[in-house]
Amino acid sequence: MCSIMGYCDVCAAFSEFQKGFLKTTSRGPDDSRIVDTGKGLLGFQRLSIMGLTPSGMQPFERDGSYVVCNGEIYGFEKLKKELEKKYEFVSGSDCEILLPLYFEHGVDMFRMLDAEFALILFDGRTKEYIAARDPIGIRPLYYGYDKKGVIVFASEPKNLVTLCDKIMPFPPGHYYKDGKFVCYCDIAKPETVCHDDLDTVCSKIHDKLVRGVEKRLVADAKVGFLLSGGLDSSLVCAIAARESDTPIRTFAIGMSEDAIDLKYAKQVADYIGSEHTEVYMTKQQVLDSLEEVIRMLGTYDITTIRASMGMYLLCKWIHENTDLRVILTGEISDELFGYKYTDFAPSAEEFQKEAEKRIRELHMYDVLRADRCISVNSLEARVPFGDLDFVKYVMSVDPELKLNKYGKGKYLLRHAFEGDYLPHDILYREKAAFSDAVGHSMVDDLKEFAEKQYTDEEFEEKRRKYTHAQPFTKESLLYREIFERYYPGQSEMVVDFWMPNKTWPGCDVNDPSARVLSNYGASGK
Repeated sequence: MCSIMGYCDVCAAFSEFQKGFLKTTSRGPDDSRIVDTGKGLLGFQRLSIMGLTPSGMQPFERDGSYVVCNGEIYGFEKLKKELEKKYEFVSGSDCEILLPLYFEHGVDMFRMLDAEFALILFDGRTKEYIAARDPIGIRPLYYGYDKKGVIVFASEPKNLVTLCDKIMPFPPGHYYKDGKFVCYCDIAKPETVCHDDLDTVCSKIHDKLVRGVEKRLVADAKVGFLLSGGLDSSLVCAIAARESDTPIRTFAIGMSEDAIDLKYAKQVADYIGSEHTEVYMTKQQVLDSLEEVIRMLGTYDITTIRASMGMYLLCKWIHENTDLRVILTGEISDELFGYKYTDFAPSAEEFQKEAEKRIRELHMYDVLRADRCISVNSLEARVPFGDLDFVKYVMSVDPELKLNKYGKGKYLLRHAFEGDYLPHDILYREKAAFSDAVGHSMVDDLKEFAEKQYTDEEFEEKRRKYTHAQPFTKESLLYREIFERYYPGQSEMVVDFWMPNKTWPGCDVNDPSARVLSNYGASGK
């Protein structure tokens, strides 16, 4: 994970830019550089993953043009081989290909990238800035305008708080050019509906996910895996274990009192032969970390904050106790194949609409959580379920097949990996939300703590101050008040609270946890 920032005009105040830029040093602790392009500033903080030598340090420059990129470009070797006919390269960095690719293809280059990326590019020929972000928004990018009306880009909103009045997320699948945001890929909307039969669909899901994991194992730095014992992270780890010559390293976390997932994670680790570490967290650690987690996340969303507690503390442990740099995770499966609440989808059309909404909003919720929890601990997140080819295919599959008509949610994914990847009872284990599965006591502790902060009268009075995403429980008010300390007036960076679709029967609930749904069943056991 790296940090990038760009001030896109000549009137930059270097000290102010640097002050904002240094707030994300943890994203790139290995090296830092700010360059004056002649028409503004570009900054880069490096976490060395590919091309570990100093020659891989950014910004990359060619003929007065510059680029900074926080990204992984999969299969860049093929593009590089073609470009080498005309351009000379000095590093092993995947991102060094970006300027030559731009010179050859202009903004059409973004459609060519199989990548998780956010970049800012200064074209020295036209003296204009271009920025872009991957179609899912796995790599973060934000923007705002300073008092002079100049656009400023940065990896995180904390970089921009003192510079810009209003901060917004850069829309995924877009590029910025000539003052406009242009969509180059709406990955949530399939171009056509795929009518493959069930077995063909599952075969393709299997092959595409395996390829997605394989790509993400390539790194010049050491790789580890978060393993919750749930279906998604277990599949990523099982695939990786097959592809690795030595045992992979897996890590799981849970509350010291009632961790649900630790026993399942150990079962998976024993089965795939990983070198496994269990980390325990306490109620006091959770409460002591709450303010830092909200500051680090830049959100007030309830489910994002709850699910970040365990992930943050686990990644903190990994950073402090290992030499790993890259972490693979299981995010993005639920948006594609369904949550517990999507069992209540009234039709295939409604299921598909919900999936498209969730994919478009991912960058504000689960993807944001994974990025911040991992990057704040100077690690890089890689998300195999976010592989572009995989996502495009699953989103195109006839939603009638994705409805839960099988007595088990996410059946297509489970059926695709039947065999000896995982123990059968793990492969068909009921879904449990990560924030619950680290131990039901954790969410209960947070609710209890919030309950003690306000009387009922104080809650009603204070929550009415907020018109956008108005808090609706004492827990949500507590999170919002902490958020406002660090990001005053910036609530629109997040569209709203992550909640089940309340218009569906069975989903009109007042808590984002699947625990409150009537079909939660055996998920918490």
